[in-house]
Amino acid sequence: MEEMRLNKYLAACGLCSRRDADKLIEAGKVFVNGSKAQNGMKVGPEDIVEVGGKRLHVSEEKVVLAYYKPAGVVCTERDPHAERILAKEIRYAKRVTYAGRLDKDSEGLLLLTDDGDLIDAMMRGRNGHEKEYIVKTDKPWKDAAIANMRAGVYLEELGQTTRPCEIEKIGDKTLKMILTQGLNRQIRRMCETQGYRVSSLKRTRVINIKLEKMKPGEYRELTQEERRELYRICGLCLKTGE
Repeated sequence: MEEMRLNKYLAACGLCSRRDADKLIEAGKVFVNGSKAQNGMKVGPEDIVEVGGKRLHVSEEKVVLAYYKPAGVVCTERDPHAERILAKEIRYAKRVTYAGRLDKDSEGLLLLTDDGDLIDAMMRGRNGHEKEYIVKTDKPWKDAAIANMRAGVYLEELGQTTRPCEIEKIGDKTLKMILTQGLNRQIRRMCETQGYRVSSLKRTRVINIKLEKMKPGEYRELTQEERRELYRICGLCLKTGE
């Protein structure tokens, strides 16, 4: 392993994204050679990096899983108030974390990986990676309301205007939406600006990976072809023997 910035090292270990790694370092939860780490520092192959008393190691062979998150599961590793958390739902030989969360009440496709570079590439909003959803609401949709959301709506709670997006009406109360950003509870907030309440929300695609016939709670490793295409779209190279 070549010397690299600590936040990149934590991401390469599959612990979290670089952004979240910076937060862990700032919170004083990361130690290098027994001393509290500092943001911006670099580590090499001889350094001992620990988080929560556990030593981290970079694995060359990375894994990417497609997981059907059921409604009711919280995307977190620790939450004393949650009945079901992601960390306890997935029983896999390697530690993996999610790239782009789904809120507790939503269901559908979640990508899990131990490749921090992939997480980082997928989480960058400027990359504009597509995510597709099936959205059901409490009342029939009017064309004007759909047009408003397609063009972008201002979300007062977040102080942001949503990017233009693709929306197809596939039922009186059902929409297919394709977004290229991931604001907090974005779809629910967008619908609320038009006077609609979301009754169910399912994510069916992330970039080139589709949910298809998976059932709630199931997960699978991506095929070799899926992984290659995902990494290509994200501007990365697979660091495996494939």
